[in-house]
Amino acid sequence: GAYAVVAEVRAKAGKENELRAITLPLVKQVRAEPNNLLYFLHEDRETPGHFVFYEIFATQADFEAHNATPHVQAWFARLPELADGGVKVIRMEILGNRVAPSP
Repeated sequence: GAYAVVAEVRAKAGKENELRAITLPLVKQVRAEPNNLLYFLHEDRETPGHFVFYEIFATQADFEAHNATPHVQAWFARLPELADGGVKVIRMEILGNRVAPSP
């Protein structure tokens, strides 16, 4: 089945704009990846620089391939200077995504 991930990253103080600038291009790049089913980037309205990603890939292998792409690897390489800690990833199981048959 599909493989869902929720991930979050927080910018270091004063690095919010720089982290946003390198993160926004990922939306178009990741959505163009094979077997990416959904990819949303969110930013906390009350805490600028706190980003949350919601991602769904066809399989776990597709998610792992996504993490190995040049654009994602380049983004990860910039995190030590821009992010407060690493990326927190929660691997999710999708529940209730099937329509029940009619009685």
